[in-house]
Amino acid sequence: MGGVPVEMSAERFEELVGEALDEVPPELMRMMNNVVIMVEDLPPDGSDDLLGLYEGTALTDRGWDYAGVLPDRITIFRLPTLKICDSETDVIDEVAITVVHEIAHHFGIDDHRLHELGWG
Repeated sequence: MGGVPVEMSAERFEELVGEALDEVPPELMRMMNNVVIMVEDLPPDGSDDLLGLYEGTALTDRGWDYAGVLPDRITIFRLPTLKICDSETDVIDEVAITVVHEIAHHFGIDDHRLHELGWG
């Protein structure tokens, strides 16, 4: 990697996030329950190396009393993602991987298992 970060408007980035979501295996997307995907420029702590964040209650942690709660959120961070990408294609790939990682956390799948599945 390296090189010059991709310059991209927030609107274009959101379009690419939509395209990246099309890359996510449909069986994963179908299983997502009560999840919204958001785009922010930077993580809340202002760091520039976090690409995505999952906030909520993993499916594996939801008990009988899980109801009436706000949707889980997967946030994709635009500036850190652009920083490590060299092209729009890179952005789509990187966002797809990030979304899959965060969906996996939603399902209670850890990073080790993701690597086994080829989403490293």
